[in-house]
Amino acid sequence: MSEENSSRSIAAVERAMDVLLLFGRSGRADLGVTEIAQELDITKAVVHRILTALRNRDLIMADPVTRRYALGPAAISLGRAYLARTDLRTMAAPELRRLAAQCGETATLSIRRGDTRLYVDQVVPQQELRIEVALGIPYPLHAGSSSKAVLAFMPEPEIDEYLSRHELEPLTERTVTDPAKLRKELTTIRRRGYATSVGERESGSASIAAPVLGHDGHVVAALSVAGPLSRFKPRMADCIPLLMAAAERVSAEFGHRPGTT
Repeated sequence: MSEENSSRSIAAVERAMDVLLLFGRSGRADLGVTEIAQELDITKAVVHRILTALRNRDLIMADPVTRRYALGPAAISLGRAYLARTDLRTMAAPELRRLAAQCGETATLSIRRGDTRLYVDQVVPQQELRIEVALGIPYPLHAGSSSKAVLAFMPEPEIDEYLSRHELEPLTERTVTDPAKLRKELTTIRRRGYATSVGERESGSASIAAPVLGHDGHVVAALSVAGPLSRFKPRMADCIPLLMAAAERVSAEFGHRPGTT
C-alpha cells in the first residue's frame, strides 16, 4: 500500500472513531445523519458511509421508522467488557492520595453491600491525631456522610424499601433516627451533590462524602474526607469542592456525564 493510500485509510478510521465516540458523549439516545455531520464538520455522504460500515459490525443500529441511529450491541458489549475489568480501588487510589494531601485528613472509598455500606480503601495522613477506619466492616446506610451519600443517590424505590425494612438505630446521640428528617436531608444531598456528618457515626469525628456515579447515573461508591471534629469541622467547606471534583473524575471513568440520572 502506498503512503498516500495508507494515510487515507488512517483518516477514514479516525473519522469512523469520531462518529462512534460522538454517540458515547452526546447525551442523546440517538442521532441523525445531519446532527452527526454538523457536530463533526463532515459531509452527509461521508457520514452515511461510516454508519454503513459501523452497522455491518453491529456497532451502530438504525431505526427504520425514524431513520436515526443509536449504539448497537457490539458497542454495548465493549462498554460492558471495560466495566468488567474496572478496578474501583485502582481508579480511586490517586484521588484518595490527592484528597488526603490537599485536605490533610483521611480520605476513604466506600461501596454498598445490600443494605449496608463498607470502607474498601483509605489514605491516612501523617498526623498525630487522625481518623482511621476499619475496612470491610458493614455500616447502616442512614448514619455518616458516606452512608448518606450512597443512600441519597439510590433509586427512590430502593430508598423506600430500605426505610421500610430498617429501624433507624442510633450509632451516636447525633445519628438521624427520624425517617421524615432523613428523607429531607437526602433530598438536600441529591440537590447539592454531597453529604456531611458531624459525629453521626462516630463521636468526635466530622466528615464529608460525595457519590461516585456510573454511566447510568446509579451510585457506584462514595468518596469521603474525615477528620477529628475539632480540627476538620472548621475546614470542611474548603474541602467540599476538592471532594466533589475528585468524585466527578472517578465517575467520569465509569462513563458518567454530568446531568445523567
